[in-house]
Amino acid sequence: MILTPTPNSADLPLDPDLEIDLDDEAGDEDVPAAPGIDLSPIHLALTPEACGHRLDKVIAGLVPQFSRSRLQLWFDAGHVLVDGKPARGKDTAYGDEAVVILPQSAPEDEAYTPEAMPLNIVFEDEHIIVINKPAGLVVHPGAGNWAGTLLNGLLHHCPQLAGVPRAGIVHRLDKDTSGLMVIGKTLAAQTDLVRQLQARSVKREYFALVWGTPQLSSTIDASMGRHPKDRVKMAVSTNFSAKPAITHYQRIATGMLDRRPVSLVQCQLETGRTHQIRVHMLSIGFALVGDAVYGKQHLTPVFPRQALQARRLGLVHPETGEDMEWIVPLADDFAELIARAGIPEPEQV
Repeated sequence: MILTPTPNSADLPLDPDLEIDLDDEAGDEDVPAAPGIDLSPIHLALTPEACGHRLDKVIAGLVPQFSRSRLQLWFDAGHVLVDGKPARGKDTAYGDEAVVILPQSAPEDEAYTPEAMPLNIVFEDEHIIVINKPAGLVVHPGAGNWAGTLLNGLLHHCPQLAGVPRAGIVHRLDKDTSGLMVIGKTLAAQTDLVRQLQARSVKREYFALVWGTPQLSSTIDASMGRHPKDRVKMAVSTNFSAKPAITHYQRIATGMLDRRPVSLVQCQLETGRTHQIRVHMLSIGFALVGDAVYGKQHLTPVFPRQALQARRLGLVHPETGEDMEWIVPLADDFAELIARAGIPEPEQV
């Protein structure tokens, strides 16, 4: 039979103007559209309307739940049969063929599989979960990371999240950034959290250790977009497609690391663009310690990740309307790093 796409909560996009992460390890184009596929053979009967058209285009229109790149792989591997024989995508359809597609699994098909893993839960009720994410944990499945992500752990911890877009995730932290994240356990809670992020009312405070000594406090108001030469990176940009980005920072303490000056800075975000703190601090000449993407390469061995942590999170509870706030201590490796620099860990106030 001909399959038709069934809407799934994972297909529902968040607002395109809301960057789902400050330090996002994978762009949205890498996020799988749905949690797996049915591997049963698909039988299609072509009609005269298909006559004269390329076979791959005809079939793509009949099974839109599969990407064209996925279908092309199946053509190449002989998993698309026309009248019982393997076909090529560039073949011409005559309009009376019997087509059988033999779907094959791919790593991304397991992206939404629940996986047991330890989760550092700071707060949880019927509506939200607040997680203290460790460095090294990828938030959302993407190319090269189809399993072992926070999303997989959340689905195991709270199976009801399978019915919420992106398993309730409304913002992300980079794999190598530690700290606080909030997840909506219901569609209503997730929608409210997204709206709070859009309204810039969510309070997000980060600690970063940077090379050098920036001024005591300032605001960086500089739009950001994709780097013009390296699509993996973001950059301050005046391009029409760049989005507003505002970071307020304050220098908390200074120290010395490997005989070089460093500063612990507290950053507060108005916006949440991808890699915002890392790009903004670099734009004024103060790259983060350990940042292998934006920092100075000869200095990255000092610390195995960017020295960045989401330390404080404040929001309005989506159900009760109560103002809530959470603060976590610095991750052990970050605390050891600033101690090496002669900087005492800030009090949790």
